[in-house]
Amino acid sequence: MENIEQLNEKLKKIEKWEKDQKGLFFWERIGRLPFVLLDKLTPKFLQEKINILLDEIAKYVDTGGQYLVSNDATLKKVKKELSLQDDVMFSDIQELPIDSMEKVAEVFVKYRAKNAQIQGATTGIGGIFTLAIDIPLILGITLKTLQEVALAYGYDPTSKEERIFMIKCMQFTSSDIVGKKAILEELTNASGNNGFAQLQGWREVFLSYRDNFGWKKLFQMVPVAGMIFGAFINKSAINEVGEVASMLYQKRRVMERLQDIKVEK
Repeated sequence: MENIEQLNEKLKKIEKWEKDQKGLFFWERIGRLPFVLLDKLTPKFLQEKINILLDEIAKYVDTGGQYLVSNDATLKKVKKELSLQDDVMFSDIQELPIDSMEKVAEVFVKYRAKNAQIQGATTGIGGIFTLAIDIPLILGITLKTLQEVALAYGYDPTSKEERIFMIKCMQFTSSDIVGKKAILEELTNASGNNGFAQLQGWREVFLSYRDNFGWKKLFQMVPVAGMIFGAFINKSAINEVGEVASMLYQKRRVMERLQDIKVEK
């Protein structure tokens, strides 16, 4: 287990990362326009399909729905990545050095980013029409990535409290500098109070997340060429949300260990 000096050093690195986060640039805001066009040009049956997928993802917040990862399978991955001899229990992960937690989280994110890259290339073939399907699918991969990162840092992804925290991580990636600051303050205060505020408006979260990389998805609207853009954009999206989740979960773990040391003294 880390000593107080090591934990404070990690906290400084996390806080530096927080300060380095930037809001949306003006041209990124302009990039939201393609989705106004997308909504007008997409056939009704595809719009209905998107709404169905969104409803399924919304269930994740309350029950986890079909997007819950298998804790047992994930624990086996942890055992493999850390080359451990004995089976890993959930309580064992909570006692791991933070460096080991970070290593496992990076492996999970890399794996999911590769899957997202393949999926982006596949859905990029049909241009604007398959793009309408691509966004809900990338959200599904995003949710699974967040759960695996949570487990890597010793937090139970089946807990509704953690699912709300994960959605807050998603919001962070798509917020401007003011929004990022507000989310950081909320998560920091919530960690100290052993609870998180209820998530308000799932569809607002989706629209914000979707619109955030609208200008990038514009290039994916071109049939065939969209394969290249789709692969790159989806991989980048998962890497980004994975980084955010890893840093925010790492901060929680560092703060909790510092608190434990303080209590022991």
